[in-house]
Amino acid sequence: MALITADRERFPNTPWQLVEARHEPGNAGTLETLFSLGNGHLGIRGAHWAAADSELPGSFINGLHEIWDIKHAENAFGFARTGQRILYIPDANNFTVIVDGESLTLAESEVLDYRRSVDFATGAYECSITWQCRSGAVVTTTERRAVGFASRGSLGISLQVSTDRDVSLDVTSSVINRQDQPVEDHSVHDPRRAGRHAGRVLLPLRLDGGDGSLRLAWEAAESKQRVGVAVDHWISAGYQPFDTQVDQDESTVRYVLAVSADEPFTLEKSVSYAVGAAVQDPETNAAEVAEAGLRPVKDIFAESEAHYRAYWATSDIVLEGGNPDLQQAIRWNLFQLAQATARADVAGIPAKGVTGSGYEGHYFWDQEVYLLPYLTYTNPEGARQVLEFRHGMLPEAKIRAKELSVDGALFPWRTINGLEASAYYAAGTAQFHIAAAIAFATNRYLWATGDTVFRDGMGAELLIETARMWMSLGFFGKDGLFHIHGVTGPDEYTAVVNDNLYTNVMARFNLRAAAALEHAGISQEERQLWEAAANRMQLPFDNRMQVHSQDNDFMTLEPWDWTTPRSKYPLLLHFHPLVIYRHQVLKQADTVLAMFLQWQDFTAQEKQRAFDFYDPITTGDSTLSACVQGIMAAEVGYSKEALEHFTNAVFIDLDDVHGNTIDGVHIASTGGVWSSLVCGFAGLRDQGPLPFFDPRLPGEWDGLTFHLKIRGRLLLVQLAAGFITLTVQDGAPLDVDVRGEVYTVGADPVQVALQPVPEPEPTVFPSGLPTASIPVVRGNS
Repeated sequence: MALITADRERFPNTPWQLVEARHEPGNAGTLETLFSLGNGHLGIRGAHWAAADSELPGSFINGLHEIWDIKHAENAFGFARTGQRILYIPDANNFTVIVDGESLTLAESEVLDYRRSVDFATGAYECSITWQCRSGAVVTTTERRAVGFASRGSLGISLQVSTDRDVSLDVTSSVINRQDQPVEDHSVHDPRRAGRHAGRVLLPLRLDGGDGSLRLAWEAAESKQRVGVAVDHWISAGYQPFDTQVDQDESTVRYVLAVSADEPFTLEKSVSYAVGAAVQDPETNAAEVAEAGLRPVKDIFAESEAHYRAYWATSDIVLEGGNPDLQQAIRWNLFQLAQATARADVAGIPAKGVTGSGYEGHYFWDQEVYLLPYLTYTNPEGARQVLEFRHGMLPEAKIRAKELSVDGALFPWRTINGLEASAYYAAGTAQFHIAAAIAFATNRYLWATGDTVFRDGMGAELLIETARMWMSLGFFGKDGLFHIHGVTGPDEYTAVVNDNLYTNVMARFNLRAAAALEHAGISQEERQLWEAAANRMQLPFDNRMQVHSQDNDFMTLEPWDWTTPRSKYPLLLHFHPLVIYRHQVLKQADTVLAMFLQWQDFTAQEKQRAFDFYDPITTGDSTLSACVQGIMAAEVGYSKEALEHFTNAVFIDLDDVHGNTIDGVHIASTGGVWSSLVCGFAGLRDQGPLPFFDPRLPGEWDGLTFHLKIRGRLLLVQLAAGFITLTVQDGAPLDVDVRGEVYTVGADPVQVALQPVPEPEPTVFPSGLPTASIPVVRGNS
């Protein structure tokens, strides 16, 4: 399956924009995702303004959700009890345009010219369409959108209508409550998609409007969270609105007027959202807060442009040479990272950012393992805010730990409000490794920033409480080793196992990081126990294969039948979990991921043998896998495989590789793209004595350039064939390790020659290769 790369006339390769130069029916919902706008707090899907031309339109606010009681067919103690789902907020991106009695839609009207774009450099969406009207008039509509950044609840929309002759124009601007619209519940067939609520969710608190202004507020029926929206309209012709109507499901402002060829009609729509919880505030509070946040549309566009000017100055990654499609794709992924995180503030990062409702708007381990590396090195304050948000969940995590009979804190596998929302414990609560992910992200942030205030406060608490959880979850066995049983690792095709290697390796890290703290809350006895458990951690190893086993029993499982038709993937949609669990087949990298994150704990030979064994039996059914496989392929020395995995990762959404981009951008995968470039091809490894680089620039590329914010410096990294050049552009000199040699890098560039990395001979296992790789079906790119 391919989309963007399959038709480069329709989607031209432009390095700073995603452009659609021709409209075609089909894939509307996927394109709504790809053309979305957001700032980490507010997100607007890239739907066309006409209802007939949209498939899954909507707008979202990070963390605004409804709750319900999870109904288990067979209940048990400790099962998740409270479901949470992100809400569609009242959507302002709606217009009806009627020219001489004809309602203009792509579905029904004649289109002479069409161009839609999202500009990475400014954050602006623009769609210009020239219509041949039945009355004979040629009319061009141009809609532009941008979200605010200094004012993170703001949305600015402009709609211009120009014509070649006098026409009668009837324009209606709407705010639609999409949450309570009747739609199909796709989650019945695909658990990755968001479900729907049976009853009404948004209950009106205030519905006021007049003279082109709307002041509206709702409260979620169960969570009691509130959302207010204020909308002001301005038109160039100076006319008053023909009509203003308010309703709980659709509020409208209508303009009816004559438009001449020499004076285009322009409508500007300023929108402001505000959210809050139901306390003792007046019922009008949310709408009043929203009203106070209204900004002129031109100011919102200026905010967006200023934000991205600053963002790209230090966050761009420039590729020289190689596949010409890659630079555009890289920037689109970096643009999505900014849109998912820039103004999230003290909040989590949903698995789909604010581009869609997929995965219910939940926060997973993705944010710590796949997104926090990007944030830590490009926006350290943003990384700290995500960790502060996790810290805010500690009270609920301690209660949850007691329910699971462990000490310390047990963070929920998927959540919005801090409570466990995963109803399927085998692939949810059993993934205890989320605790180590939070500890790992905490430690990376502390290592990369030197933030002693966070270290001594919230950071220490996160490390200590997660270590206490591991100490009580595991046990010292009769063999004298420390075991952790009944867990699920990152690979969800193998569940509830004993001594999952990834889990044990990351728990060992967590215990050691906590034991290294100088903190009054840690007793000497506790510190010694943590150190003993870490030092005696069981790491499964298969002597026959001479490779680390994914868990104690993985090597005893039956190999998967690799003649399974491609139409049966992803496996989770076509096979009962028990069928999958009893086979050697991976959804995503697991042992290989452990060896990337804990890079100092394994030898080069161990990493190669693990990659050679697990890569062929990894389906890639998870979008989290390709980036990790590519990073480790690069480290091992498999340049071709590294580039193939990276190319798959960078186009996962642009080419809708997994067929579910309609539900939102796979934000963790975009973070993985950043890590693929910085950690894979540039070879950055952290949390050692010094920043360490062991580059693996593909032979097809001429160069790679990026910046890192590290320990108060701005470090410029430039890779070329046979060289790495390092420069501290802001801050004091920095010691850096390049392939074992330490260099002091300051304002003057330091160039280090690099010898080529020989490609090793692939491992031949005793029984031969366990399977053949499953090719990913996608277009040429």
